[in-house]
Amino acid sequence: MRLDVVTIFPEYLEPLNVSLVGKARARGQLDVHVHDLRDWTYDRHNTVDDTPYGGGPGMVMKTDPWGDALDTVLADGYESGAHAPALIVPTPSGRPFTQELAVELSERPWLIFTPARYEGIDRRVMDEYATRLPVYEVSIGDYVLAGGEAAVLVVTEAVARLLPGVLGNAESHRDDSFAPGAMANLLEGPVYTKPPVWRGRDIPEVLLSGHHGKIARWRRDEALKRTTAHRPDLIERCDPKAFDKKDREMLSILGWAPDPDGEPYGRFWRRAEGVEE
Repeated sequence: MRLDVVTIFPEYLEPLNVSLVGKARARGQLDVHVHDLRDWTYDRHNTVDDTPYGGGPGMVMKTDPWGDALDTVLADGYESGAHAPALIVPTPSGRPFTQELAVELSERPWLIFTPARYEGIDRRVMDEYATRLPVYEVSIGDYVLAGGEAAVLVVTEAVARLLPGVLGNAESHRDDSFAPGAMANLLEGPVYTKPPVWRGRDIPEVLLSGHHGKIARWRRDEALKRTTAHRPDLIERCDPKAFDKKDREMLSILGWAPDPDGEPYGRFWRRAEGVEE
């Protein structure tokens, strides 16, 4: 995978040289290029922003530096043999970044990130490039950052770990929270390692049993418990058909039951002392 980032703070992307992403770069699995947007400014102040039309506070990033930068990056990528680029625009007004989207992006050969600052990038830039390539406007959460570089790091790490050969164990991400399949709408449960007793605290006996079926069931139940406690919204929008008999028994213990009217739409309701909330 080729990955380009255009930013006014290239130093913010230094973490791309460490940990799994850094190792993937060293092995040639991830070809990363970080570009300084100010290289495409042509005044002595290297100006990348201007006041917004219509008035209001803040500044807006200008069209020309972004257009020239993206044209250069695209030309270089095509010359280097990369194909099917996609533009990734970190923005709080974008679609939520999910594990499902991370999987989708991990299957693309080339991602170009445009982390903005100030009030964002002039909208015409996104509209222009949307006529040439897929544009993903993504949000990593319902909050606002000073800039999009932190979001680039989040998305890159989530995507890079899914590339073949990046993780030491190819099965590692199969049981992750939100992983496609059985864990698609669940949070991963607690994990434990040696020693078996720490400060008087034991690990669950089932994990020492060697019974793989019981261990798998325990992990599934713990995932259901954690999800209902921390993210009930995930259960509410689950397809009831995704839960087997044992899942439904645990959900019932936890105070949940399928809504007969909502089941065709994949909806659950939560039961509290026999009264629907």
